[in-house]
Amino acid sequence: MDLKHIQAQLASFAAERDWDQFHSPKNLAMALAGEAGELLEIFQWLTEEQSHSICSTAKGKKKVEEEVADIAIYLARLCDKLGIDLNKAVRDKIAMNKQKYPVSTSKGNAKKYDDA
Repeated sequence: MDLKHIQAQLASFAAERDWDQFHSPKNLAMALAGEAGELLEIFQWLTEEQSHSICSTAKGKKKVEEEVADIAIYLARLCDKLGIDLNKAVRDKIAMNKQKYPVSTSKGNAKKYDDA
């Protein structure tokens, strides 16, 4: 995924509609949370098994894809507005998690690093 290209497309899309005025970090974070809530709603009453097979139907997969895309769009826009390099932030967080959750203490264990 070419994040810089997507961010440029999103900035252009917003500018053409004069929506940039509404895209403050606060509003984008709130929209991101709302879209995450819509993704959660899809899974809310499913069993574990049903949640694993949600994308086995075209309708289920489309619903999930749309919400995941909305989340990615708002996250990309938020990062653009705040000058955050999402690729770097993700790489840094993965490296940090490797330190916080070493295999020796974390394998097969769902506890948070400070509860282990």
